[in-house]
Amino acid sequence: MEINNRESVIHELQHSFSPLMNKYGIEDIGVFEEEGQKDLYHIGYTIRKDGKSFMVHTPYIKKEDGHLEPGNQEWTIETDDPNHEDVSGFKDLDEALRSI
Repeated sequence: MEINNRESVIHELQHSFSPLMNKYGIEDIGVFEEEGQKDLYHIGYTIRKDGKSFMVHTPYIKKEDGHLEPGNQEWTIETDDPNHEDVSGFKDLDEALRSI
């Protein structure tokens, strides 16, 4: 499996901001990071589209040396709307973003 440092993962995400905004009609985009339970670390995007906010992320496994190893490769969408549940199981970022 590919192992990256956090900075390289973040840089790769930031590099894709403009293309993603154009392709999916995203109003605003930023980096999402969240430490999960045990050795899980979630990285992805915070997105605003149609006036709504979404967190779209995939899991990484944080190694003892701080490097990140890709997790299960599935993407999850969270929303800040308490009436909507998280949706996970998207096979790639494109599928997740098309569902928003």
